[in-house]
Amino acid sequence: MSATAEQAVPEQTVAEQAQGQEPAPLTIRERFESKFPRGLIIRLIAYLCVGHLFAFFVYLLFVLGGQNQ
Repeated sequence: MSATAEQAVPEQTVAEQAQGQEPAPLTIRERFESKFPRGLIIRLIAYLCVGHLFAFFVYLLFVLGGQNQ
């Protein structure tokens, strides 16, 4: 490779990138998935649903047990 081929693509520094073009804005889904993996979200929703169902079951046991006294 010649020196002119390497110079054809200038490298931008961080300061030049900040002053120049900004990258294309990410969609909401891309921004969300870049922070949290999809599997984590699915497990989180499943654990929350199961946890709330278990808490409701325990609450129901106490309510029904209190009525029988």
